[in-house]
Formats: sequence, structure tokens, C-alpha cells
Amino acid sequence: MASESTAVEIEVDNRVIRVSNPDRVYFPEIGATKLDLVEYYLAVGDGIVNALWERPCMLHRFPKGLAGEKVHQKRLPSGAPPWVETVELFFPRWKRTADELCVTELGSVIWAVQMSTVEFHPWNSRRGATEMPDEWRIDLDPGPTASYDTVRKVAHVAHEVLDELGAVGYPKTSGSKGLHVYVRIRPDRDHKGVRRAALAFAKEVERRAPELVTTAWWKKDRDPDAVFVDYNQNARDHTIAAAYSVRGLPDARVSTPIRWDEIDDADPREFTIRTVPARFAEIGDLHHDIDDHVFDIAPLLEWADRDDLDDEEEPSEAE
Repeated sequence: MASESTAVEIEVDNRVIRVSNPDRVYFPEIGATKLDLVEYYLAVGDGIVNALWERPCMLHRFPKGLAGEKVHQKRLPSGAPPWVETVELFFPRWKRTADELCVTELGSVIWAVQMSTVEFHPWNSRRGATEMPDEWRIDLDPGPTASYDTVRKVAHVAHEVLDELGAVGYPKTSGSKGLHVYVRIRPDRDHKGVRRAALAFAKEVERRAPELVTTAWWKKDRDPDAVFVDYNQNARDHTIAAAYSVRGLPDARVSTPIRWDEIDDADPREFTIRTVPARFAEIGDLHHDIDDHVFDIAPLLEWADRDDLDDEEEPSEAE
């Protein structure tokens, strides 16, 4: 790594990426800089690439660090080198297309960080079939007064239902207040189909733990002490932070894969860019074999038929 007065050059595989303003403080609570962010993503390279591989990816950028404006960016930032790959997406709401980042190597991640990206939010489908998701996402989103212990309890209920279905779930902290569980699925239904299946699953979890869980669509109708199983994260163009993505929080928290037997003890606040690299070096990527466990959502669609669920409340695409 060769340094200059205002930049450093980072070697990533066969790429050399110039990182400007490496000493700019991005996370004031822990004093972490832009270069610290680069070094974090280098340390978990296999994990972040696996999480983003060939998925359209929206970027959450902080050009001036967390103290400045946050930019939600679908289009690839200008000035990308020719080797950074993209995928063209069509957005019916605006009747236009956008070329989104499509990660196929670690260099693309580091270049995006150079462009002030902190968070990576991939689609649940891949560029070869963007309208056919291969990932079902279970988002356990606590209400404003719900405790994290309640999130843990709901996670165990979700795990129980997944086991009964024969689905292998891969949990991770959200990097904020909740938990996510990912399930690899066959890419043979569109986003509406996967969302419908996710709603059927959420209803079953709610049925088993009605005092802990809500599936109410409108916030005003939810118990603030309950956990919302947010099935809508499976709608088209809805994205959540990838495994190993840093979050735009002052302590540089990371959305971190955990084992099911860690849920009762793991504290999301302990997973940051300062701590996750050592954990990754010790245990590797806990989601590395997710592609080996593919689930057919047909039983969930049968539940949806049983419950007479529909998609009437599905919102339009996120901006």
C-alpha cells in the first residue's frame, strides 16, 4: 500500500484503487476513518462478496461522513472504472432504467467505499433473473418499545417453523435493532409470489406467539412492544443491509452473521468494524454454504391459499 499526501493506493487482487481523504472521520463515536472502513471490508472480503454476488445493489453513501448528508443511490456513481460491473433495472413507477452496481469481485466493493459508500443493500435476486428472487428474507423488526430479548424469543419461534418446513435459515444481526434470517430458495416465483409466501410465514409465527408478534400493515395498528415480521422486505426493489455491511451508525455497527445457538447471548452492539474482522478471521463466513440449502416455497404458498392471503396492500417500489 503506497501512500500520498492526500490519498492512498489499495491493492485488491489485480486492481489498484486510489482512496482519497483516507483520514476523514466517518464514525466520530469511535474515531473510525474512511481508511478504517476500507480495511474493514478488506478483512471480511469473502463474506461481503458472497453476500453481494451478482445482485443489483443500492448504495448508502455518506460523502462527508455520518455528520453529512446520506445519499441513497441506485445508479452507479459516475467515474467508475470499466471493470466495475453493473446490471440494468427497469423501474415502472418512473418509466426509466438505472444501472446498479453488481459485485463480482472485492475490488468493486472497495471502489464503492472510495465513493463514500458505507452500506450495501442488495436485491434478493441476481442479475441473470432480476424478477425471480432466490433469497427469502425474514426481517424481525422490533416496535419502538420492544426489547431485544423479545426479538430473540421471536427468532426462536421463526427457527421452529423453519425447521418444521425443512428450510435452513441463516440468521444475522440487522446492524441496528433487529434480526434478519435468510433462506435460499428456488428462483421460480416472482417477487409477488415470494412476498406472499413470506406473509404466510409471518402469519404462522404470529399465530404461535401472538403476544410477541405483529403482522399489522399500518404502524398505528401495531403493538409497540411487539416484533413486526416484515414480509414486505421481499417486495420488488426493497432492500436491506447485506451480511457484513457496515451500518450508518456512530459506533460503526455491522450486520453480522451469527449461529442459532448464539442468539440468546449475542449483543448486536458488540459487532462493529473494530471487532468483526477478528471474529471473521477465526470462524469465517457463517453464510458461506447458503447456496447448498435451497428451499421450495410451495408449502408456504399453500399456507397462503389456506389463509386466503392476497397482495392488495403491497406498496409501489421504493424510491
